Amino acid sequence: MTSTRPPVAGLLRSRTDFCTRYGIDLLFEEFRKSLVRELDFRQEAMHLLTISANLREIEEIVLPQPIIGYTTSRVLAMEFIHGTKVTELSPLARREVDGERLTDALFRAYLKQILNDGVFHADPHPGNVFLVDNRLALIDLGMVARVTPGLQERLLQLLLSVSDNQPDEAAKVLLEIGECREGADPKGFRRGVTELLAQHNEMSFQQPQVGRAVLMLLKVAADNRIRLPVELAMIGKTLLSLDEIGRVLAPTFDPNGAIRRHAAEITQQRMGRDLSIASLFSAAVELKSFAQHLPGRVNRILDRLADNEFKIEVDAIDEARLMEGMQKVANRIALGVVLAALIVGAALLMDVPTTFQIFGYPGLAMLLFLAAAAGGAALAISILANDIRSSRKAKT
Repeated sequence: MTSTRPPVAGLLRSRTDFCTRYGIDLLFEEFRKSLVRELDFRQEAMHLLTISANLREIEEIVLPQPIIGYTTSRVLAMEFIHGTKVTELSPLARREVDGERLTDALFRAYLKQILNDGVFHADPHPGNVFLVDNRLALIDLGMVARVTPGLQERLLQLLLSVSDNQPDEAAKVLLEIGECREGADPKGFRRGVTELLAQHNEMSFQQPQVGRAVLMLLKVAADNRIRLPVELAMIGKTLLSLDEIGRVLAPTFDPNGAIRRHAAEITQQRMGRDLSIASLFSAAVELKSFAQHLPGRVNRILDRLADNEFKIEVDAIDEARLMEGMQKVANRIALGVVLAALIVGAALLMDVPTTFQIFGYPGLAMLLFLAAAAGGAALAISILANDIRSSRKAKT
């Protein structure tokens, strides 16, 4: 099977540590998939239908509806949106619109897409957002990204941690969804997250930028050899565009406050989705299977208890190996005490007069010294040999 990685990304991966650390090849692959989907206008038409249906409850947001009968892979036919780009609004026009309400609705729409619906418009730069009759219109839905349900829960926790300035909780969530590579430094990562969120909190006196904070978290993770999901880069890019729109429509808008305001609503929507009829039926089937097999399992446990064959095995440590190691340590200590006693005894016998001498010294004392020297040398050789053997086993 041939690799789908772009040639440039493959070259960078093989020649530079920068690509491996920051996952550039994976980011390229994710953007490549988004661009390929964007070239098929039939998919963009489906995106318009899906996201407009998901956002129908937010009155301030409107999307053009595609005309399916005239849409092909090369032609997209849709309703005409007559409005003004957000970036082209004059200062007078900005005063006439409720920028705070529209920006809050825009953040609510994207939080719902990312954290509840699992599919979101990944290219909301100001040129793709129009002001239409005091509403915001989203166009150009070719670039769409998706978020898995498991990642949605973690992202909700992460955004709340960032908005509430809780670096420990943010680092915990990121470590759970990230991948620690060789040489990873979780402690350094936690320190980096703490410093980053402290800077983000200081910006609350001006206008905090959630998108910038998310993208900087990716950099802090890469600097500490931790790879985060590539979806997080798409989300950071999306939120960065929302920050820019917020600066145009409502310079004093607080995205942290918007996240906190809409978190309860998003959680309620997720709970309602998880408690759907299909999920209840699935839980009922699992409960039925558990109840059906429970009597047989209980009977087997009771039979083993009656026959005194019930055992609980705890795979904690290797007790036999531990006891063997402790025995070796005890033997070495005992041998060291014996050698010390021989040396002390020999020193005391040096002053005892005797006709049996070796090298002009009392013979018994010299024999004890020689025995202690031989035992000490044997103990040192034994320790070195065991250490060398253990290091070789560890390497293999």
